[in-house]
Amino acid sequence: MDSNLKEDKPIFQQIAEKVESSILDGSIQEGDRVPSTNEFAKYYQINPATAAKGINQLVDQEILYKKRGIGMFVAEGARTIILNKRKNDFYKDFIIPLKSEAAKLGISVADLSKLIEQEEEQ
Repeated sequence: MDSNLKEDKPIFQQIAEKVESSILDGSIQEGDRVPSTNEFAKYYQINPATAAKGINQLVDQEILYKKRGIGMFVAEGARTIILNKRKNDFYKDFIIPLKSEAAKLGISVADLSKLIEQEEEQ
């Protein structure tokens, strides 16, 4: 995981996203132990409560689970949960605004699709 945290987003959310990204790219597998909140706090030089908030967010989403006294682990099916969540976010954050702006400019969905295909060819 990279050690860069950004100013534009809550730190706990960035911690959660970094864990999610590590699961998506395969550097953390289902069943693997993830760093503890204290390990995150030390690595990023943040308050352990902030790291815990990010980790607990993933527990609430059933991406991680706790083994009492041992640590947090990646749940079975976590990658699928993350993919579905990120695809939904992508749709809301990019596709809907893209279609809205295209409509304002008089660009049809078919023309928009052609523009995307042109970009792929370049």
